[in-house]
Amino acid sequence: MLLLGIDVGTSSIKVSIVDAETRQALASAQYPENETAILSRQPGWAEQSPETWWECVQKAILKAGASGSYDPGRIAAIGIAYQMHGLVLVDADKRVLRDSIIWCDSRAVPYGDKAFESIGQERCLGHLLNSPGNFTASKLAWVKDREPAIYKKISKILLPGDFIAMKLTGETTTSISALSEGIFWDFAEDRLSDDVFNYFGFDKSVIPAIQPVFFSHGGLTGEVARALSLKKGIPVTYKAGDQPNNALSLNVLEPGEVAATAGTSGVIYGVSDQLTYDRQSRVNSFAHVNYTSTRKRIGVLLCINGTGILNRWIRDLGGFGGVMPDYAALNTAAAAIEPGSEGLSVFPFGNGAERIFNNRIPGAGVRNIDLNKHGMAHLYRAGQEGIAFAFRYGLDIMRENKMNPSVIRAGRANMFLSGVFSSAFVNSTGVPVELYDCDGSIGAALGAGIGAGIFATEQDAFRSMKPLQMIRPDATERYEELYQRWREKLMGTLMDAK
Repeated sequence: MLLLGIDVGTSSIKVSIVDAETRQALASAQYPENETAILSRQPGWAEQSPETWWECVQKAILKAGASGSYDPGRIAAIGIAYQMHGLVLVDADKRVLRDSIIWCDSRAVPYGDKAFESIGQERCLGHLLNSPGNFTASKLAWVKDREPAIYKKISKILLPGDFIAMKLTGETTTSISALSEGIFWDFAEDRLSDDVFNYFGFDKSVIPAIQPVFFSHGGLTGEVARALSLKKGIPVTYKAGDQPNNALSLNVLEPGEVAATAGTSGVIYGVSDQLTYDRQSRVNSFAHVNYTSTRKRIGVLLCINGTGILNRWIRDLGGFGGVMPDYAALNTAAAAIEPGSEGLSVFPFGNGAERIFNNRIPGAGVRNIDLNKHGMAHLYRAGQEGIAFAFRYGLDIMRENKMNPSVIRAGRANMFLSGVFSSAFVNSTGVPVELYDCDGSIGAALGAGIGAGIFATEQDAFRSMKPLQMIRPDATERYEELYQRWREKLMGTLMDAK
């Protein structure tokens, strides 16, 4: 019995076929090979085409099938992970009305801030666990205000994973976890938030049927099945945002367990059994994949928008002359430079409003360039250290909110492939990291197995999971000194930007 996992990322789509018995991937495919562009028509805007996601999903599935390494007829269930907080609008005929306003778009911040004040900070935090910020509900408010003709045509609003499930099955469903990440859910009342819908003037009919995360969200249509050489009726039995899904893929399901990712954005994600929140909404609280009204499981999420995207940007700077270094070469060059990059500092905050700075847009920056001393290798290392230091800055906020991890689990992928970054991360935070061989598409496949009842329990899905490597701090005093210098420069930069 096989499971198909789909990961709808910002940069690309990845799919994996997992053997339910061994929990091992038989095939994986990514499309496109190069990173998908983010459309930014105005400063602070970030959009992508949902139909492009769908086209890439189909091509990735066909690419995996072309490997010949599995029998597509044995696929029993489909799971979907997706970039969080995106807004997809469809009309009554399930046609997309506009490009998706995605997670790092900042245009809705004023709408969310005004809602926070009008609904009341205590009310928002006690019921929504967050400020509406620039999350999905606030994005919808922007459309309602600025694009009323489109708003009038809306039949359903979808998160990116809801959209892909709709294209596969023809059905529109969502979950409490998805609604909570959009700031549509009232945790105190365990229902759609009257405060949010009444304040913004939304009709609750735009919300699809609410189902559990682990549930049948419809079966593959005949037309799609034929196009993808799959069986008609294969159920979609799992949908979750990328960060809750990453936590699931690392078996982070119970209170006190913590996961991290460092892809386009960077995230530390811990699980709590309390309705916890940060009073400034610098870190955010959403329903985890295993949340129920009787068994609270809250995902506490620290997000840094600019992590891997900064590393890519710096890599591309070294590509003048037609020769662009690959990431392995970049990491090797960075490792040849001493910690601290001889005084060079990089701030990775150039991808929209940063929640850890109260939704300000500080921008990325480089400080203390010495033209007689610093080269590209210094910039490579300073960039990776700056990303690690941003994680430390955010983790300190989580610690203020009583999230104190003794170990962090992560997939051996993206930034964690770099020894420089990994060392800077564990030494600046003081927390060991366990690395695992997993990714979002494999996690989505295992989630599908849970939703389809193929696995007896959630934990049963991960019975064969073992860490590949444990990275322990070994230079905390040195990195504490480097971090404090970096933070001092950052605070000066933020003050100058006011």
